[in-house]
Order: sequence, then structure tokens, then C-alpha cells
Amino acid sequence: MDIIIVGCGKVGSALAEVLSDEHNVTVIDKNENLIESVINDFDVMGIAGNCLQTDVLEEANVDKANLFIAVTASDEVNILSCLIAKKMKARHCIARVRSPEFDKQLVFMREELGISMMVNPDYNAANEIAKVMRYPAAINIESFAKGRVDLTEIRITSGSILDGVALSHLSRRMRLDILICAVQRGDELVIPNGNFVLRAGDKIHMTASHSNMVKFFKSISAAYREKRVKKAVLIGGGRVAYHLAQQLIEMGIKVKIIEIDKDRCLELSERLNKVDISCADGTDHDILEEEHVYDADAVVTLTGIDEENILLSLLAKNNGVEKVVTKVNRPSLIQLSDTLALDSIISPKTITVNQIIQYVRAKQNSLGNSVTTLYSLVNGRLEAIEFIVRDKKEYVDVPLKKLKIRSGILIASIVRGNELIIPKGDDCLKLNDSVVVITTNKGFNDLSDIFD
Repeated sequence: MDIIIVGCGKVGSALAEVLSDEHNVTVIDKNENLIESVINDFDVMGIAGNCLQTDVLEEANVDKANLFIAVTASDEVNILSCLIAKKMKARHCIARVRSPEFDKQLVFMREELGISMMVNPDYNAANEIAKVMRYPAAINIESFAKGRVDLTEIRITSGSILDGVALSHLSRRMRLDILICAVQRGDELVIPNGNFVLRAGDKIHMTASHSNMVKFFKSISAAYREKRVKKAVLIGGGRVAYHLAQQLIEMGIKVKIIEIDKDRCLELSERLNKVDISCADGTDHDILEEEHVYDADAVVTLTGIDEENILLSLLAKNNGVEKVVTKVNRPSLIQLSDTLALDSIISPKTITVNQIIQYVRAKQNSLGNSVTTLYSLVNGRLEAIEFIVRDKKEYVDVPLKKLKIRSGILIASIVRGNELIIPKGDDCLKLNDSVVVITTNKGFNDLSDIFD
């Protein structure tokens, strides 16, 4: 596909890195230094110029673009550049739009103005945080097959009923149809077999139906109901906090936001009348104690500085807060946070990139590619990929135990209509099945690639 990316900031550069492996990518930015950096790092074409000027878009061959992605720092520039690109015959356009003021106009922009997709990283980050708030034991939750399959990450704690259990005995012990797909033990990442024994400290990735996942979380802790999040403190009152507070209130959670900027506090007070807004410096330890932050069931650190968020999360964790969620965007710091045992890390940049990549995959799928969803996990060391079985190939209607699957790969689930199958040796893949694959390998574009 021919793809144009406007804006070479964190998101634009990350998209260029991922998409340039398989597509013809052209990047546009006013900043010549950014363009030069991206060109040197990745196999892309670069144009230094204003994306709102038609001659710049003509130079980028916008009329031949399968996809035009606008991720500059300005919502208005992103929207307007998409409208211009669409008028100049770009087939599909994606705009990153952050301001809540545009929330009610998204349908109009998509249906009336022809913008294919509007991405709001702050709203999507809030969604991810709200999901892990529903299940405090969860580090991360992803969904496949239109929400029928949950892929969840948890850490096994000392004394857990999972500690010391061999995977071959897990379903029988839990009395639930679940599958452990990957285990992270220290620096080691394993696609386990039935003989693998779980230990305290392991991070596990598992799949199950949504209903079985709910039952699982209830069963792993006798005190599940007492551990539900009832009170949450958000440190930092930016756009993520605004969207998150709305969702948490709807979930019946009492919310306090600590924000240092007085004008922003007034704005939040007007928009969020059920939220306790405290105008104070959330990075001040004395303030945190005065505001009884450490008495909360959950603390979410949402300042604009990654290092502050990590330090505040460590403080909350060390002072006994049960659930801590940290917003971090820089990849190097995301890796550091894993070393510091900060489990629930949310990266709006990564969420945005993944969402756009999924859209690109869907467009490839319409051209014959069978990948519909892809998630990058464990700092890029693990991928969860959803395929659709579109053709009756040699692996269709053959028991899985008779197929030779490459090492480092596990078929985690099969969705057939409304039925979820946690696969066993006698199960077969059939036409139109949705198949979720977990792998430590990369570069799979078709389901047939996983078989030797």
C-alpha cells in the first residue's frame, strides 16, 4: 500500500517504523530535522513542508495514496489536511483528534466529510485504564473477535491458587475453559506446554471468553469483592483524566483529581460535577498525604512527565495502594517500569499506533490478507494476532494434533460464529473461523505462515 504520514512526532515516527517494513511510506513535516531523522532511521520517503499546501501533497503523490494519516500536534490541521487529501483523491484518511470539543462531531466527520477514522489517544487510553479498574488483579486486557475473546495479563502473587500449578491441571482445578498462552519469568518469555509449572512472580497471558474471564477473577481471590476499586485518585487533570473520570463515575467509583493548574481545575469542576477536584501539586509528598491519596483503592498517575508518573506510582505502591496505573510514553521508560515491577503501564502513543495498525491490517485483509487484529505485548517481544480463515487450505478440517506448528507459536482460541473454542488436539480449523495466535516470532501475514 502507498501510505502518507503527516507529522513526524512520537506517533508519526512509530507508525513510519512499523509500516515501512511492508508498505511504501512517505512522511511530511515542517521540521526538516525530524524529516531527516526519520529518513535516516527507516526506509521511507520524506518531504519537508506544510501538509495544508496542495503542492506539497502533490509532491507526495496524494492522488495515489491508499491511506493518508494525519498525526500532527494540531487537531484542526489533522482534520483539514485529511479533507484536502480526500479532495485530492486519497482513498482513505485517518485523523488524530484529541480535544473533547470534537467528541460529538466524530460521526459527522466520518459520514459527511469522508474521514475514514478518527483516533482519540486520550479517550482510548482512558478506556484501557477503565478496563483494568474493573478487574484489579489484571495488568492489561485486550479483546479479539469483536469482544468475544479476552486476552488478559496478570502477575501470580505468593499464596495464589495458581502458584505451583502445572498447566495441564489448570482447567480442571479452576473448572473454567482458559488457556495460558505465554509466561514471563524474569527476563525469560516462554510459550509454555502442559508440563509447565506456574510460580509466584510469573506474569501470565491467558485467553478465555469474557464470561469465563469474569469468573476467573472472582475465583482467584476469596476477597475479590472487598478488593474491588471503590475510590480512585487521578494525579494530573489532563484529557486522559477527564475521559477516565467520566467512565469511573459510571462504574460507581468515587473519583478525586489532583491538578496544579487553577484554570484547568475550574474547567474540570464545570464539566465533572460528581468528581472531587483538588487544586494542588500532586508531585508533593506532603500534599499526597494531606489528600489521603494512599488510602485510595487505586491511584492513576497522569502528569505530562513520564519520570514523574513512575516516581509517583512507586510512592503509591510502597505506601500500600492496591492498584496503581502509570501513564508512560517513552519506550525506554516503559521497559524500566517493568524492572521496577510497575505492572499496569498505559501508553497513549502505543495505543494510537496499534489502533491505526489494526486499521491498516483490515484494509490489507480486504485485499486478501487474513490478519484482522494485532497487538504487540511485553515491549514488542510477544505478538497476539487474529486471523480469519478465508480459503480452504491444506490446514483446514485437519485436527490440530496432526499439524506441525512452528516453535514459539500457540493457537490460543478459535471463534466459530458465536462459539468460542479453547483449542485442543482434536479440534480443527474451519472456513470463516477467527483464530487468535500468540507468538514470540514476527512478520506473519497469513495463517499458513505459522505451519511448517
